[in-house]
Amino acid sequence: MNAQDDLSMKNDEVLRVELEVFSNEHRDLDDAIRALVERGTADQLTLQRLKKRKLMLKDRIVRIEDRLTPDITA
Repeated sequence: MNAQDDLSMKNDEVLRVELEVFSNEHRDLDDAIRALVERGTADQLTLQRLKKRKLMLKDRIVRIEDRLTPDITA
């Protein structure tokens, strides 16, 4: 893992900004994929790459949300 991905070295404010940026990008990719599928203009390789990028973003979003959410045990 590189320094950019190391969540332990980032403060909560930076993580919140990254979360917003990644969430927006994830939503934009979702819209782009949907539009390409509806128009039938995308080849499978392009769709596969966009979906892979979207999944990678989702994984990063989940890691950031886990970092920001306190672990409360009952």
